[in-house]
Amino acid sequence: MAQPPSNIDIRAIRSECIRIIRADYRLFNALIFLFLSPISLSLTFCQVFPIKTLIPNLLYTLTISVLSLFAAGSVTHSVFHGFHGRPVKLSSATKAALTSFFPLLSTWLVTQLIISGIGLTLGLVLFSLFEATQLLGVVYVTILVSIVVYSQVNWIFAYVIVVVESSWGLEPLKRSQNLVKGMKGVAFKIVLVLSIFCWFGTWSSMLRLVDSDGIWTSLIRTVTLPASSYYMVFVFFNLSVNAVFYMYSKALHEGSPESM
Repeated sequence: MAQPPSNIDIRAIRSECIRIIRADYRLFNALIFLFLSPISLSLTFCQVFPIKTLIPNLLYTLTISVLSLFAAGSVTHSVFHGFHGRPVKLSSATKAALTSFFPLLSTWLVTQLIISGIGLTLGLVLFSLFEATQLLGVVYVTILVSIVVYSQVNWIFAYVIVVVESSWGLEPLKRSQNLVKGMKGVAFKIVLVLSIFCWFGTWSSMLRLVDSDGIWTSLIRTVTLPASSYYMVFVFFNLSVNAVFYMYSKALHEGSPESM
């Protein structure tokens, strides 16, 4: 079992992730193949052959959402036990994906309701007090993005807590906010990388709804297509980093990881 470093930073977290993955690379390759590679392939396929009708888009989004939650449960469970030096079987990781699906879904819904509520309230306040202009729209988006990033920093451990501590809904968000205290700089760097990748993902989604004849559309597709191809690797490492970061932060706030 690894001991938390005296200085917790992205380099230390990454090194521990690599150690855990190397110790059981067959398991993690299997999880990537089962849950993440279908997402990556579908994203790449939709870049080449855009889907522009409603029902296929809904099915596409639903499939990716379900597989993403399965991946979060199985990878987090495996990294957690790998951190403690406990071998994990594929059947155990798959079971964790199934048992944690609805708690993860409920927690995700809570976060979306909170962010949507804040966005709606902020919009109503701004556009009721000031005349609707393009500048006001920019101000609204800037404030909302700042709130979203701040929330992601505070809730960075939420999904890990759902899987490891068997909680759901609002409780993991409160718990994450307590554990990330004193570590928000590291959390912000992790969220920043995620936000950049999500920005490419947003552009990719928008391209499926517009014509592909324009030069800007072709250029953006050229940039976002590799991002879709590497999606499974990025998401896998993001889940692993969040799990290791959680265990280091928990040890820092509550004592040795042996107590976890």
